[in-house]
Amino acid sequence: MQAQELFRYFQMPEFGDFHEYVRTIPTNTLIGFGAFAALTTFWYATRPKALIPPCDLSMQSVEVEGTDGARRSMMLDSDEPLLFLYDDVTTLYETFQRGVLVSNNGPCLGSRKPDQPYEWISYKEVADKAECVGSALLQKGYKASPDQYFGIFSQNRPEWVIIQQGCYAYSMVVVPLYDTLGNEAIIYIINKAELSLVFVDKPEKANLMLESVENKLTPGLKTIIIMDPFDSDVVERGKKCGVEIMSMKAFEDLGRANRRKPKPPSPGDLAVICFTSGTTGDPKGALITHENIVSNCSAVVKVTESVIFFHGAKIGFFQGDIRLLMDDLKMLQPTIFPAVPRLLNRIFDRIFGQANTTMKRWILDFASKRKEAELRSGIIRNNSLWDKIIFNKIQASLGGKIRFMVTGAAPVSATVLTFLRAALGCHFLEGYGQTECAAGCSLTVPGDWTAGHVGAPIPSNLVKLVDVEEMNYLAAKGEGEICVKGPNVFKGYLKDPAKTAEALDKDGWLHTGDIGKWLPNGTLKIIDRKKHIFKLAQGEYIAPEKIENIYLRSEPVAQVFVHGESLQAFLVAIVVPDVETLTSWAKKKGFSGSHTDLCKNKDVKKMILEDMVRLGKEAGLKTFEQVKGIALHLELFSVENGLLTPTLKTKRPELQKYFRSQIDELYSTIKI
Repeated sequence: MQAQELFRYFQMPEFGDFHEYVRTIPTNTLIGFGAFAALTTFWYATRPKALIPPCDLSMQSVEVEGTDGARRSMMLDSDEPLLFLYDDVTTLYETFQRGVLVSNNGPCLGSRKPDQPYEWISYKEVADKAECVGSALLQKGYKASPDQYFGIFSQNRPEWVIIQQGCYAYSMVVVPLYDTLGNEAIIYIINKAELSLVFVDKPEKANLMLESVENKLTPGLKTIIIMDPFDSDVVERGKKCGVEIMSMKAFEDLGRANRRKPKPPSPGDLAVICFTSGTTGDPKGALITHENIVSNCSAVVKVTESVIFFHGAKIGFFQGDIRLLMDDLKMLQPTIFPAVPRLLNRIFDRIFGQANTTMKRWILDFASKRKEAELRSGIIRNNSLWDKIIFNKIQASLGGKIRFMVTGAAPVSATVLTFLRAALGCHFLEGYGQTECAAGCSLTVPGDWTAGHVGAPIPSNLVKLVDVEEMNYLAAKGEGEICVKGPNVFKGYLKDPAKTAEALDKDGWLHTGDIGKWLPNGTLKIIDRKKHIFKLAQGEYIAPEKIENIYLRSEPVAQVFVHGESLQAFLVAIVVPDVETLTSWAKKKGFSGSHTDLCKNKDVKKMILEDMVRLGKEAGLKTFEQVKGIALHLELFSVENGLLTPTLKTKRPELQKYFRSQIDELYSTIKI
C-alpha cells in the first residue's frame, strides 16, 4: 500500500473515533510511541543474520561402508576423499601461479622494521625472485629434480617463501631447519638429507654450521647462503674449511644473469621433507608431496572458504621478536590469523588480569555470556553494543580487522576458546592433525561454536578408530587410536623403512598414536595418547620417561614423576626424596632436621629442583623439557599403593589421579 493510499485509508469515516482518541494522547507519549516504532523498525532492518553452516551440525560426518567404521566429511558428495579443489591447482607451484593471476599482481609478502609500516612486494616480484633463486641453483650444478634437497635454516620471513617457491619452480625439495630442534638434530638432518647447500637468515647461524664442518660433523655441506648482512670474517672462515659463503642478493643476481625456464613438478613429486622433533630418538624426516599439501589445503578451503595463496592473499611476517608481536599485529591489521594455544592463553590471561576488580570481572563475564548466546544462535559479529563498549580494545589489540582465526598444534581450553570466540567476534576454528598428514585431518566447521572437540574429518581424508585393547579403548564403543587415510597422508620417512612401517600400515592408514572418541554429532574428541608421549600447549612433544631417568641421577631423589598437559606450557614433577641420602645431602647444603622436616622445607625443595635442572642441562634437555616446579612426597611409589606395576613400572594414569591436587596447585602457583 502506497503512502497516499494509506493516508486516505485512515481518513475514512469509520476511523473518526480513532482520530478523536489520538487527539487525547499526550504529546510526550506520542513521541515515545514514535521512537519505539523507529527503533523497532531499525532493529528489524539491521538485525544480525545467523550463519548458515556448511553441513548439518548434528551430523558432521558419516560412516563409509566397507572401511571398518571409517568416517568422512558430510561436505563430500561421495565416499571418495577430495583431491583438488581447482583443476589448475595440483602443485604448490600452480598454487602460487594462480595467486599471481587472481590477485591481479597484488601485494604478496610484507615485512617491517621497528616502528616502521609494512613494506610489500608483489606476487610477480616474488615469482621473479623465486625463479632467480631456482636458476642460481641450476647454475651451481644442481638438477631440476625432486631428488635435490636444500635446507632453509631461518625464521619465517619473505625470503623463506621466495626460496621455497624457487625450489618448486624447478621441482626441487626444501628441508626446513629450526632452532628448537637443537644443534645435534640439525647436524643429523644435514647428514641424513645429504644437504650440500643451506640458506640461513643470520650470520650467527652460518658460523654455527661452519663449526660443524670444521669439526668434520657435516662434511657434505659446501655452500651457505646468508639473508642478512655479514662481514668478511664469515667468508674467510668458510674458505678455510671449503664452504662457499654468498649473500642472498648475490645469489639472486647469479640466477638473474643465468635465467632458466621453470620445470614445474608433478602432483606426486616430493615437495618438503619435514623432520619431527624426535623426542624418543633421532628426528624422522616426513616425506610430503605436492599432492599431500594441496589436497589438504583444498579440503580446508572447502570447509572454511578461507583465503590463502591460491586466492591471492598477502602475508605479513612478524619482525622476528616475539615481544614485538602485538605491535606487529596492530600495524598489519590481519584478516586471517592462525594462532597456537599458548598465545591464546596469554591473550586470555592478559584480558582477565586487567579486569582487576570484582565489578570489572562481572561486566566482562556478563558481556561474554551475551555474545556467547549470539554464537549459539549462529550469529558472528563484532559490532554489537558489547563489542563497542567492552570488546573493542581486545579486537584492536589484534589489529581490529580479523575475520577468521584457526588454532591447532595442541588443544586449547574450552573456556579460553569460547571466550575468545565471543570477544573477537570472528570465525574461530580448531583443527587437529600431524606433520604426517600434511598438518590437518579434522577441523571444526563455521557455525559450530561448541568446544571440547576438534571437528569432523576434513574432505581430503577418512578417519577411523582402531582398538587399543591394552588401554581398554575399543572401536565398537566409539573409542580407539586415530587413523587417517587419504591423499594428504605422507609417503613415509626419509631412509627409514622401519619407522615408516610403524606409522603406515599395509592398507595406507596412518596410525597417529592419539586416542580419539566419536561424539554423537560426528565430531572427534582427543581423549588420550597411546604411548607415554604428550604435547605441551605450544605443540612440543614430551617423552617423560627420558626426563625422569635423567632426574633420577640427582643424589637426593629416589623417584620422580614428570607430568605435563596439553593445556599447559610447562612441566611439573612429583619427587620422592631418598630417605637414605636426603639428610646427608641437605647437611652439605646447610640444612638440618628430620627427613619429614626437610621435605616440608621450601628451601630444600628449591635446592632439589635446581639440582635436577642442572642434570637436565648437562644431559642436553631442551628448555621445554625441564620441569618448572616440583612437589615433594614422603611415601615411595609401590605395587602395594597401586602406583607401580608388578614389574615396577610407573602407572602414569594412576599417578596423575593420585597427585591431582598437588599438580593443580603447582600449575596455579607457577608463573613463567
